[in-house]
Amino acid sequence: MAVKLDEPLGRVAYVNARILDPAEGWDGPGGVLTEGEKIAAAGPGLFDGGRPDDAKIIDCQGACLAPGLVDIRAHLGEPGEEQKETLASAGRAATAGGVTSLLCLPDTNPCIDDMSVVEFVARRARLLGLTKVYPYGAVTKELAGKEIAELKLLRDSGALAFTDGTRTIADPLVLRQALSYASTFGLVICHQAEEPSLAEGGVMNLGENSTRLGLAGIPREAEIIIIERDVRLVEMTGGRLHFVNVSTAESVDVIRRAKDRGLPVTCDTAPPYFALNEHAIGDYRTFAKLTPPLRDENDRQAMVQAIADGVIDCVASDHTPQDEESKRLPFAQAASGGIGLETLLPMTLELYHNGHVSLLKALDLVTRAPATLMAMDAGHLKPGAPADLVLFDPDRSWKVSSDVLHSKSKNSPFDGRPVQGMVLRTVIDGRTVHTHEA
Repeated sequence: MAVKLDEPLGRVAYVNARILDPAEGWDGPGGVLTEGEKIAAAGPGLFDGGRPDDAKIIDCQGACLAPGLVDIRAHLGEPGEEQKETLASAGRAATAGGVTSLLCLPDTNPCIDDMSVVEFVARRARLLGLTKVYPYGAVTKELAGKEIAELKLLRDSGALAFTDGTRTIADPLVLRQALSYASTFGLVICHQAEEPSLAEGGVMNLGENSTRLGLAGIPREAEIIIIERDVRLVEMTGGRLHFVNVSTAESVDVIRRAKDRGLPVTCDTAPPYFALNEHAIGDYRTFAKLTPPLRDENDRQAMVQAIADGVIDCVASDHTPQDEESKRLPFAQAASGGIGLETLLPMTLELYHNGHVSLLKALDLVTRAPATLMAMDAGHLKPGAPADLVLFDPDRSWKVSSDVLHSKSKNSPFDGRPVQGMVLRTVIDGRTVHTHEA
């Protein structure tokens, strides 16, 4: 369902809130005043002197009011795989999860290696009036890893950054060329690290568990080797490289050392890699088949520690919808991936509830930090910024299940898991696009 974009907006005062803004370090009683599509004022104690007479009042009843979430990694299906997800269904799932801005991956059909596809996705999302969708451009033409795409033209058409999605650029010469070109124009290359020949045929993490289940394994070294290689390429070219879905302890160590040397390297991970381990597969549970695969408990704990230490810069959903026919297959034949837009907030809040990070730090991972990495005007409550807000109760519990998820696909690796953190209201450009009533 689209939101009416011609709906007139005036002044709206969000009062009686616990205001949270990692960008400003705010955590305390306060509020936000919006005017039209922009934030007019925000902060602790904003309405201590009284509420404005000319504004619509929304009483937050003590709930947390924060910048809308920014998700920098989501597969959206449209165009080409609308049976898995559409921009409309993804928009509903995102707004239900408090996500007000997201970057969609270029692995559509046709893929986003052409300016017309960038413009189609952006225009279609604007017409829906739900979560703001910003496309990635492909690094290589047709995501084939052979020839770099027209990166600057894609950027000029609206692509915020560049990636080949889940496909690793195996040829180091091609990635070197991309990084060199990107460095000239200040572009960001995002790369999923998995050495293709080592990972070929594997369906889960290589180890005792894969042997017990009789499944072909993907060694952790498939990720580590590519990250070590890519750091050298960054050193050669000076290009900005962002590693996605980091999942092993050694990968984190390599990235930490690169950062210590001042190289322009950043990274993210997704909730499954700090909240689950390979035992979530159980007896061939295909919802837990992901790319990269779930790792062992030591790696999971290393992801938690790297988030707490700041080596991992942000958290992304890695939302990968798969239809029932793709998942209801023997484990080895089932498609990889799990949905994550609606569980991004509660799973990130687990880091807070378990005492690993503060509430502001947990929110920073999904607001200011990803927005800053991608140079987006989002993830903060500064006056003049877009009025993109999420109101949530960090302690309200619910259970992840297909009955409550808005995504067209239901393949959540957290299916059946009790979680804490309920989105109560999502506001985009001053318009309420989602509410949840008790």
